[in-house]
Amino acid sequence: MPAGVSWSSYLKMFAASLLAMCAGAEVVHRYYRPDLRIPEIPPKPGELKTELLGLKERQQEHQNSTVPRTL
Repeated sequence: MPAGVSWSSYLKMFAASLLAMCAGAEVVHRYYRPDLRIPEIPPKPGELKTELLGLKERQQEHQNSTVPRTL
């Protein structure tokens, strides 16, 4: 086993660390209470605060470059 630890000690530490991680995740989940509802109508582009900055500018540049130019 890694670092010369016996199988029984390794499995005990693995189980304890897994239990601690799950308990910590549960505590954080209950403390922050995330909103897990799915909206019926998807948000319009630009309404989400998680979108990258400058996304609108890049979309406008892309639209301007795809518009055919007339002489």
